[in-house]
Amino acid sequence: MKHLGLITLLAILLFGCNAQNTSKNQNINKPSEQPNIVWIVTEDISPTLSFYGDYTAKTPNLDALAKESMIYDNAFAVVGVCAPTRSSIITGMYPTSIGTMHMRTGNDVMSWGKREYQNKEETGRLDLNNEPIPQYSAVIPPHVKCYTEYLRAAGYYCTNNQKTDYQFAAPITAWDENNPKAHWRNTPIGKPFFSVFNINTTHESQLWKNNDLPLTVNPEDVTVPPYLPDNLETRKTIARHYSNVELMDAEVGEFINQLKADGLYENTIIFFYSDHGGPLPRQKREIYDSGLKVPFMVKHPNGNKGRTDELISFVDLAPTMLSLAGIKAPKHLEGQAFLGIYKHNKQRDYVFASSDRFDEFTDRIRAIRTKDFLYLKNDYPEKPKYKDVGYRKNISMMPKFLELKTEGELNKTQEIWFNTKTVEELYDVSKDPHNLNNLAQKSEYNAVLKEMRLQLKDQQEVSPDLGKMFEAEVVETMWPKNEQPITSPVKISQRNQLIHLTNQTDGSSIAYLFSDNPDIKFDYDLNWQLYTSPISNTATHKYLYVVAERIGFKTSDMLKINLKN
Repeated sequence: MKHLGLITLLAILLFGCNAQNTSKNQNINKPSEQPNIVWIVTEDISPTLSFYGDYTAKTPNLDALAKESMIYDNAFAVVGVCAPTRSSIITGMYPTSIGTMHMRTGNDVMSWGKREYQNKEETGRLDLNNEPIPQYSAVIPPHVKCYTEYLRAAGYYCTNNQKTDYQFAAPITAWDENNPKAHWRNTPIGKPFFSVFNINTTHESQLWKNNDLPLTVNPEDVTVPPYLPDNLETRKTIARHYSNVELMDAEVGEFINQLKADGLYENTIIFFYSDHGGPLPRQKREIYDSGLKVPFMVKHPNGNKGRTDELISFVDLAPTMLSLAGIKAPKHLEGQAFLGIYKHNKQRDYVFASSDRFDEFTDRIRAIRTKDFLYLKNDYPEKPKYKDVGYRKNISMMPKFLELKTEGELNKTQEIWFNTKTVEELYDVSKDPHNLNNLAQKSEYNAVLKEMRLQLKDQQEVSPDLGKMFEAEVVETMWPKNEQPITSPVKISQRNQLIHLTNQTDGSSIAYLFSDNPDIKFDYDLNWQLYTSPISNTATHKYLYVVAERIGFKTSDMLKINLKN
C-alpha cells in the first residue's frame, strides 16, 4: 500500500487514539449580550458588482447594503467550487486537512442530506491512481465539529435555509432548523439567532435553466474576459449571468425588508458573499482569481464602514462567527477571526487554496495568494489546464467554444486554458488580474518565486495535506473494511434527578427531545436539542428520546426513556 505514512496519519485524525465522549462543547463563554447574525449567501459570483466597479448588473439592494458595510477587496474561497469550500466554512478547517477536498463525495447537498451510503454506487469517477471512486460521506477527524454546535451550546438558535453541501450529511446537532422553511422568525423568545439563507439564482446551472427567462442585460453591453472568445454565444451567456445577478439582488432585498419589518435590521450583523468565483468557463473550478476571489461584505451595527484590502479566507469564517458571538474558538481551527472580541492581532500574509478532483476529472494543484501575487504548484504538470467536465458542457456557449478550439480559431490568450501545465505558475495580480501571464520562468521574479515556495512549504508543514493520498485510499481509511461506520447507541444513566447521556463513539455528539408521544418515528426535523450537560428530570413530559451522530457515520439507533417509571 502506497502512502502508508499518510494513511496512518489519516487514521489517527479520523478516529483518534482513544474512544471518548466529546458531546460537551468546550471554550464556551456566553456573553451578556449576543448579537443576531444573518448570512445571505449567493453562488458562483466573482467581484463583478457595482461596489467593485462593475456596473453591468443593476443591484440597488446590494448597493444600499454596501453603503452600510465593510467591503472586503481580498476575500477568497479555499477551492473554486462549492462542496469542498462549504466543508471548510462549516468546520473552520482546510478541506485538505480533513479529507473533503474532492468535488463531490456524495449527494448530501440540501438540508439533512442522504446520510447513508452502500459504497457500491458507480460514479464514473477515478482517482489519480485510476481507482474507481464510489459515492461516500466524508469521515472527518473526531475533534472537528460544525461550528454551529458551539453557537447552539452558547444559546444561539441556528437556522439554515437550506443548502449544506458539506461533503458529509449535516449532523442533527448542527442546526435547530435545516430546511426550506428555516427562518429567524421561528427563534424562541429570548434567544439570539444565527440564520443562513442560500440563494441559488446565480449558480452555474442557472445559465441554462434560466434560458427561457428574458435577459435584463443586453449582450452588447457586457465585457468579455480575454480568455473567452468574443461571439454572440459568449455574450448571451454572460448577459444571462448578469441577468441572474439582478434576480438575486431582488432576493437579497426581500431578506433585508423582512429584517426591517421585524425591527431587526439596525441591530443585526449581516454577511453577504458568494461561495466561490464566477460560473463561466475558466472561472468555476479554477484555482485562479476567477475561481477563488469573491464579493464579500459585512454590515455590523457597531463596526466600521468602507472597504479594506485585508486578506481573508473562507477558513476564517468559523472562528470569526464564534468571535462575534463571544466564544473563544477551539485551538484546532485553522482559520483566524477577522472580527469580534477574539479578532486576530495580525492580518494574513497569504491565503491558501487547493484543487483536486472535480466530478470525473482528478488533478492536484496548490496555491498561495498574497495581496500582490498568485503562486500555483502543479503536481501533475503533464495534465492540461482544461478539464472536460460534463456538467459544464450544459452552458450554452461551451459547444461553440470547443468547436473553435477544434478548428484552431482561438487566439493565443484563449488557447492558454487548453495548454499543458507547467510545474509552477506565478502571476502579478495587479498588472494581470486575469492571471494569464506566467512569470515563473522570468529571472527578475526569482526572489518572489522563492518566497512563495516557502509560504507553501510553511502551510503544508502546519497543516496535513490528505490530497497527497489517492482518494480510494482515503475512502478505505474513512470506511474500514469498505463499510460506512455506525455511531454507537447513547448510554443513559440517572442520578439525583439528573439524566446523564454518554456515547462511546469518538467524536460523536448527542441530541435529545422531550415528548408525550410514546411512538415517535425518527425525523431530523423534530425539535432536537444539543446535549451539553446533564438534563434535569422534572417529569413534565412522559418520554425522552435520544440519538447520537458522528460526522460521516450512520446515525445511532434512537432510544426512548420513560420518565414516569
